[in-house]
Amino acid sequence: MLRRTYLALSAAALMSTAVPAMAQDADIVDTAVAAGSFGTLVAAVQAAGLVDTLKGEGPFTVFAPTDEAFAALPKGTVDTLLQPENKDQLVAILTYHVLPGKVMSTDLSDGMTATTVQGSDVTIGTEGGVTVNGANVVAADVVASNGVIHVIDAVILP
Repeated sequence: MLRRTYLALSAAALMSTAVPAMAQDADIVDTAVAAGSFGTLVAAVQAAGLVDTLKGEGPFTVFAPTDEAFAALPKGTVDTLLQPENKDQLVAILTYHVLPGKVMSTDLSDGMTATTVQGSDVTIGTEGGVTVNGANVVAADVVASNGVIHVIDAVILP
């Protein structure tokens, strides 16, 4: 009995440490795919032709909206943005979620602004939880080989 408990605890400990290590070895795109809650974001990145960029050397900081965040947009918005004729608008929205460089949560301060890859600024809030332009950061510091992901609960618009 004691041996089974020890083996179960050892296996659980091994599995819990393997996932973060794997995420650190994977780039931002592969980390998002593996997480399973960014299907819409990954589809948008593909439609915008940004996969190679976000798999590149970086480093990048990505404020990644979940599938639920995209689902909260008005009906038809995502389908419209994914159409080829709206690629420029999609690229602008997606690159508004990306900062050049690796910005960890410990680097953030209340009221700070940061210029996105799109060229416009986002405003960070830290009072009562971390926010980016009002979107709540629900998971921070998901480290990837070429940067970091902060999961947000809303799509932010330039």
